[in-house]
Amino acid sequence: MSAVKSKNTEEKAKSFQLVKYFSITSIIVIFIGTLLLSILNAHWVRSMQLKKNQDSALLLVKNLNHQIFIQFFLPVALKYGKIQLRDKEQYELLDTVVRSALHSFNIETVTIYDSKTGIASYSYDQALIGKKFSPNLNFQSAISGEPTSKLIQNGNFFKILLGIEKRIKLVTFAPLKIVKAHPDQNVPTIGVIEIIQDLSEDYASIIRFQILVLSTSSIVMIILLLILIFVVKRGESIIQKRTRERLRLEEKLSRAEKLSSIGEMTAGISHEIRNPLGIIKSSADLLKKKMAKVDPSNNIPDIIIEEANRLNNIITDFLNFARPKELNLTTCHINDIIDKNLSFLSVQTKENGLVVEKICEEGIPEMIADSDMLYQAFLNVFINAMQAMPKGGSIFVKIRHKNNRVKVIVEDEGKGISDKMKKKIWDPFFTTKEEGTGLGLGIVKNIIESHGGTIKLNNRSVGGAKATVELPIRQGA
Repeated sequence: MSAVKSKNTEEKAKSFQLVKYFSITSIIVIFIGTLLLSILNAHWVRSMQLKKNQDSALLLVKNLNHQIFIQFFLPVALKYGKIQLRDKEQYELLDTVVRSALHSFNIETVTIYDSKTGIASYSYDQALIGKKFSPNLNFQSAISGEPTSKLIQNGNFFKILLGIEKRIKLVTFAPLKIVKAHPDQNVPTIGVIEIIQDLSEDYASIIRFQILVLSTSSIVMIILLLILIFVVKRGESIIQKRTRERLRLEEKLSRAEKLSSIGEMTAGISHEIRNPLGIIKSSADLLKKKMAKVDPSNNIPDIIIEEANRLNNIITDFLNFARPKELNLTTCHINDIIDKNLSFLSVQTKENGLVVEKICEEGIPEMIADSDMLYQAFLNVFINAMQAMPKGGSIFVKIRHKNNRVKVIVEDEGKGISDKMKKKIWDPFFTTKEEGTGLGLGIVKNIIESHGGTIKLNNRSVGGAKATVELPIRQGA
């Protein structure tokens, strides 16, 4: 039955572990997915921004073309008869028209190329004037009458992918034409306009937005992860607590079942043994009186009486273990009970070369307990400590109190408790002594627990065993 319960407990623990790992993994996957989605959204916004900038650039070029034709080509053609940008007055007029048309727009450079020679006739950058442009697809498309745009990004592949490049420019090539008199008129391309726009600030705002989204997502996910970890830890703590409580209850149930069996067996055995034993003892007493007159040196009656008493003590141990007495609660002091034990054992401790060192904390209050039963319990504890040191040694007794509880620690300098003994030390009838029923510690535990206390047996760090008994000062505390 206990094996089945343990298996069920393990299965529940494994199920909780699975839920825990699944939950944490889900949060991490969602977090990664959110990061990827944020990056994709940022690139989507960048694409929309690029399309918007391209459309804006085409409208800008179209307006510039119109302004150049109306405010420059027509006035210059009427006044001078031909266009010569080498003429300072014509160049300055064109520069005024271009800058006025592009005023308030974030334009880095404007260059106008001759459609036939590809030589720059006008530019914001004076160093480009007179230089020939190396034709490319964008330039050829503009000559053919189709405006085009291209994005120039400075940075490696990863910087461009993440959108953290420092400089971004949009280069637009558009044809420079004579304004049509009517829509169906086919007019030639007289030049190519190149406009370079710096979009770094626009894209930087997108990057800031992207960082804000990523930061917010990260903070939210981290908070969720911390909350989940807290909930998981809390759940583990509750499960462990319930598991310990279940194991403790199972141990008590198993122990109760054993005690019940022992009690039934003891009740039958004690009834069958004690009556004949009483007859044997009384007969031995009578025989001893008669033998004293006939043969005083004969000690057979004494042996019979001694063994009868020993057998009676064994039966008493059985009864005390299987059927603990009801507590007779009175006001008592733990220090008085310990002193009574040590006084009773003083002769034996001196004969066996044992030294008892007792330290009692001041201010320990009186407690409500059965002093006789506690005396019996601590007597067994001291006897075990004495038997652990057959060649002599020291027994250390410490009495303390804290949080409405009294703690009594009894330490010896013996061999300590082996790992094998720890597993069986509370089992009924388990003993390492040649004589004894193996019920002494069981009786001690029953008495301590009946008072609402606990007893623990461990090894000292410097060698020997340590018994720690905790008792409530008031019953039910």
